[in-house]
Amino acid sequence: MPNRVKIMAILAARPGKTDELKTLVLGMAAASRAEPGNLRWDIWQDQAETGRFVLDELYTDDAAATAHRETPHFRNYLARIHDLAERTALGLDPLEVT
Repeated sequence: MPNRVKIMAILAARPGKTDELKTLVLGMAAASRAEPGNLRWDIWQDQAETGRFVLDELYTDDAAATAHRETPHFRNYLARIHDLAERTALGLDPLEVT
């Protein structure tokens, strides 16, 4: 069985860009969840810093995660995200997961 791939992206909105960032990520949810190989695509908002969001994604394998990065909605996100937020993205492999 192939390893599932977890992607976590931490997005900290640039000053005055929180609403625009929130709109961008909320607009990606349905299309991302509908992708073949997507098992999870959730958006979290930091309780202490409302301009900070975490994208929590889970894919069946590397191929599904790679395919996600080729979609029009991801390419639109990538073209806009650096103007809206500081972004840290982590691609994670399972070590001990239940």
